[in-house]
Amino acid sequence: MELVRERLVECGWKDEMRALCRAFIKKNGRENVTVDDLVRAITPKGRASIPDSVKAELLQKIRTFLVSVAH
Repeated sequence: MELVRERLVECGWKDEMRALCRAFIKKNGRENVTVDDLVRAITPKGRASIPDSVKAELLQKIRTFLVSVAH
């Protein structure tokens, strides 16, 4: 998971998600937003905005691992 975290920070995804969270809270009012509200609002955008290069790299690491444990 550290690899994914590093790649998402490097590409600016983490900062983008932080900005989306802040905007959502500002729009709805701090007292009116629960963590569940935030997760529901941000998760689809977060998943959709993960760069293909990060997905591909993670998939390759998983494949390599599976091949190594299969032998």
